[in-house]
Amino acid sequence: MKASTRNIILIIVLALGIIVFLSSVYIVSETNQVIITQFGEPIGNAVTKPGMHFKAPFIHKANYFEKRWLEWNGDANQIPTKDKKYIWVDTYARWRISDPLVFFQRVRDERGAQSRLDDIIDGETRNAVANFELIEIVRSSNRQFAKTEETIILDLAAEIPEIKTGRENITNIILENASKITSEFGVELKDVKIKRVNYVDEVQRKVFDRMISERQRIASKYRSEGDGESAKIRGQKERKLKEITSEAYRKSQEIQGKADAEATNIYAQAYNLDPEFYQFMKTLETYVTTLEKETWLVLSTDSEFLKYLKNTRR
Repeated sequence: MKASTRNIILIIVLALGIIVFLSSVYIVSETNQVIITQFGEPIGNAVTKPGMHFKAPFIHKANYFEKRWLEWNGDANQIPTKDKKYIWVDTYARWRISDPLVFFQRVRDERGAQSRLDDIIDGETRNAVANFELIEIVRSSNRQFAKTEETIILDLAAEIPEIKTGRENITNIILENASKITSEFGVELKDVKIKRVNYVDEVQRKVFDRMISERQRIASKYRSEGDGESAKIRGQKERKLKEITSEAYRKSQEIQGKADAEATNIYAQAYNLDPEFYQFMKTLETYVTTLEKETWLVLSTDSEFLKYLKNTRR
């Protein structure tokens, strides 16, 4: 046998050995667990210890499963509450594979588990929501609303009944009931929560109409209070204006009266000093105010009105 032929055979044997070795070795990480199957059937218990492990080459197959917590997000479902309110309920949960062997036998993989969780959690959510009124789904406690002017106007506290179970306890009921079922296929369920609650469109419109009506009532109250305050301010302004005007008129009349009295006193003093001169001046003023350019007067020659005109010398 030639050396080249021996080298080729050696290379083939070495390659086959590597292939056989790689096929018989599998590695388990800190985040994985493995089920060994032979022709699709599981052999032995789950391998959870991290490190290198061996199996029969080509015959056995290593099936890997997560150790960590996994996420489940449900679809929003339309559910009626006990008081016949139709709402959309959106839930989420966290789960992990607690028994890989049972998990593999019952659901095979994570896709199958997600499908089973859809049925189980959605079903338990529907049952729980249907057994409680809407207020129990929305609130978790009887915590009082903050006292504001708006809550006083709407009297919200009087409309809210007492919470006996609450949203948090309802989610615990869903978790407890669903966990009893999921444990049967090797799944541990944790943290089932209601992510969102919303009204269906028909109910939502009614709620919005009620909210609009309440806000309009508040706005109407504010407008009426504003109109009343405005009328009050205008009344005070008018009253103050009349008081100021009346006081100013009183003072002006008082000043005018004093001025008239002073003028009368001056006139009297002047009249007493020279009555004839005073009469002359007053007559001239009368001429100025009564006689105009086109004025015609028919008077007798002995009229007092012409007294000073008759005695005028050229």
